[in-house]
Amino acid sequence: MNAEEVRSKLKTLDPVHLEVEDFSDGCGKKFRLLIVSDAFDGRPLLERHRMVNNALAEEMPHIHAITMKTLTPEQWKKIKSDQ
Repeated sequence: MNAEEVRSKLKTLDPVHLEVEDFSDGCGKKFRLLIVSDAFDGRPLLERHRMVNNALAEEMPHIHAITMKTLTPEQWKKIKSDQ
C-alpha cells in the first residue's frame, strides 16, 4: 500500500482537496490524511471518519495507523484564511 493507492481509494469521497502522507518510512503502514469534501457537510466527525474507513475498507487490514482530518470546504476555507 502506498500513498497513491490510498489517494485513489479516497477519490470516492469526491474531495476538493486531498493530502496523503506516508509517515511509515515507506512501508505503507502509517498514513496522515487531510480530506476536504462536500460529502462531509452536516455530518459529525465520527461519521466522517467512518466514511473514510469505509472507502479504505479493503486496505485497512494492511494499514497500521491513520491520522485524519476531515473537513468541509467551508471549514477548510476558514482554516486557510486564519493562517
